[in-house]
Amino acid sequence: MADKTNANIGFEKQLWDAACVLWGHIPAAEYRKVIIGLIFLRYISAAFDKRYQELVDEGDGFEDDRDAYTEENVFFVPEDARWNTIASSAHTPEIGAVIDNAMRAIEAENKTLKNVLPKNYASPDLDKRVLGDVVDIFTNNIDMSDTEQSEDLLGRTYEYCIAQFAEKEGVGGGEFYTPSSVVKTLVSILRPFDNCRVYESKVQSMIQFSDCLAA
Repeated sequence: MADKTNANIGFEKQLWDAACVLWGHIPAAEYRKVIIGLIFLRYISAAFDKRYQELVDEGDGFEDDRDAYTEENVFFVPEDARWNTIASSAHTPEIGAVIDNAMRAIEAENKTLKNVLPKNYASPDLDKRVLGDVVDIFTNNIDMSDTEQSEDLLGRTYEYCIAQFAEKEGVGGGEFYTPSSVVKTLVSILRPFDNCRVYESKVQSMIQFSDCLAA
């Protein structure tokens, strides 16, 4: 395993290393569905753990109170969905089901995430040994304990990964990724007003921009 990284060195590369483990096992188009879901799961678990320890240190017994997390904009993560549970199951045949169940449990506790999180990890097309290796990389090589720094890092690594996936997919990659330089150029040209929403998706984005500018 590579040395543990942090927000300042190699974090994006470690995520791409995780994707590289999947090469030859699933189509490139499926990489993002596996990796990006784990990015989110790892991040919210780290944020929860940090808040949990703060509540334990306060000593008021609120560490299992959902509201004590949501009031700080932290997703409540039930015990069977926390990263240590997933990590401990990394090299079991059930790892895919463990991750899918974790996603369902998080959606159940956080209504804003309902039907949003990926639940494709138990698919027979995904080698569970390989999936376990990816989980190991997230456990041993990726440090999200400093969630305030990681919040910015999460966005950067997300963009980095989808850019890499788009390049790997070739022509079809543009279906889910538009380079930030293109987005910034469109925004600069159209100059939307404050409080207008900017949508990335191709024709729809142009319609939304037009409606916004006409308002």
